[in-house]
Amino acid sequence: MATGATVPEIAVTDAADVAEVRTEPRRVARAVLRNRKAVAGAVILLVAAFVAAFPGLIAPDNPLATTYPQNAGPSSAHLLGTTQIGQDVFSQLIWSTRLTLVVTLIVSLIATFVSMIVGVSAAYLGGVTDRVLMVVTDVFLILPVLPLLILLAAYLPPGVTSLTIVLCITSWAFQARQLRSQGLSVRNRDFLVAARVRGERPLYIILVEIVPTMTSLLAASFFSLAVYVVGFAAALQFLGLGNSGELMWGTMLYNAQQAAALESGNAWWALAPGAAVALLGAGFALMNYAFDEIGNPALRPVRKRRVRASA
Repeated sequence: MATGATVPEIAVTDAADVAEVRTEPRRVARAVLRNRKAVAGAVILLVAAFVAAFPGLIAPDNPLATTYPQNAGPSSAHLLGTTQIGQDVFSQLIWSTRLTLVVTLIVSLIATFVSMIVGVSAAYLGGVTDRVLMVVTDVFLILPVLPLLILLAAYLPPGVTSLTIVLCITSWAFQARQLRSQGLSVRNRDFLVAARVRGERPLYIILVEIVPTMTSLLAASFFSLAVYVVGFAAALQFLGLGNSGELMWGTMLYNAQQAAALESGNAWWALAPGAAVALLGAGFALMNYAFDEIGNPALRPVRKRRVRASA
């Protein structure tokens, strides 16, 4: 009789856990639409995506053409002036959005995927696998990031491919630690026990059973990585580790610094791409803060209490 009473209880609990896993993405989607930070960040990112997809609608001038007056100030013909070789700064700023955004998204997606596989696998498999993966993760965490980036980039040919590889290698470790902690919290949930009893493979359990419970945390990890990638990609290119012929905001900063744009009075050549990097980073940061609030239950009651107190 005792055995018969236990089986239905586990089944009910397991069904509740499965329902929770299935409704998690929908819950997150509803929470995003109600979050002001998420809405503001989404607007910035949608504008950036539109500019990246249709730069010719906004800046029809050829960004690489050198047929304009040199070092010209802002005017109706050239909204941000021209470079020292007669290129339109506004056209370069708009057309540079595409490659900057593509690199940011690709690196963030790859790094998030790697951190997810490493962190969740370490949490679920445990034992020697957990120890080995965490040792590797800790090695990447304690390495000085900027010198390592410079060292790797120095031995690779300059360009977008090398920049992407360098950023992917150095940007996953911290998020893997966070995802491992979350994986440990669900490791012994009833729906995972049921999956193991059914004979499901560990890869299936990790990707199908565990990962959907981390939707908000994975989204927050992606957006926090995007903030990191936007800044460090621009920093590496500003230090001369990119390809100055490629249209990216970091290469614009490098070319402006090489031409002493600020000293020669051509400030917008340097300020415009810097402001664009800051704005795109702010968009990703707002989304990160929003998903942090969505995924952390401790933040939502505090906000409600403040609203009630002010009322």
